[in-house]
Amino acid sequence: MTNMYDVIIPAAGMGKRMQADKNKILLQLHSKSILEHTLETFQSDDNCRAIHLAAQKDELEMLKAMSKAYNKIEVVTVGGSERQYSIYNVLKAIQPCDYVFIHDAARPFVTPETLYKLYTKVQQYKSVVAAVKVKDTVKRVIDFQVEETLNREELWQIQTPQAFSYHLLLEAYNKANEDDFLGTDDASLVERLYPVNIVESDYDNIKITTPEDMFFAEAILKKRGI
Repeated sequence: MTNMYDVIIPAAGMGKRMQADKNKILLQLHSKSILEHTLETFQSDDNCRAIHLAAQKDELEMLKAMSKAYNKIEVVTVGGSERQYSIYNVLKAIQPCDYVFIHDAARPFVTPETLYKLYTKVQQYKSVVAAVKVKDTVKRVIDFQVEETLNREELWQIQTPQAFSYHLLLEAYNKANEDDFLGTDDASLVERLYPVNIVESDYDNIKITTPEDMFFAEAILKKRGI
């Protein structure tokens, strides 16, 4: 089947802000790890052809073993010192495909609706990211002094998944590698070459980063009846 996407899930982070004694994506949420919740979303999406993981070296074999439960897992490779390097390692390891989604392992609540919107729009625009509108007033501050109040109507909080045509994403990563450019997300690499569009997501699509986020995660599962 053509026009399917592969998803890259960087899972090699340390999660120091979680203050846990292991990789945060292995923490349990209702008898499943955070990573398992994330994997199930893509495993069940008919438009997803394959799942590729970047892993810590000492977790490589464990994540490879997960392919028994998630048969879409194809590539598990060692991550780099930065998220960007982990994704680049995977990009260089996978076969060319139509589209690539990149999704944080610690965002287990992305909905099928958001995935479908991204899948539809990436075929049209080549480059789209999930995002939600900023709720709060945002000010630009230097040395604790307010310099400017930004127009909230123009501000979005960027999430994942971020979706790109395979060749555009690879070109952006190759260019970043040549320039020694380290971006804050995948879109920041692509923006140097090509326009990036927004797909509106939802506020449940949180990234679990700190211990407090586990309480929000439990609340989201309860709201969903899980």
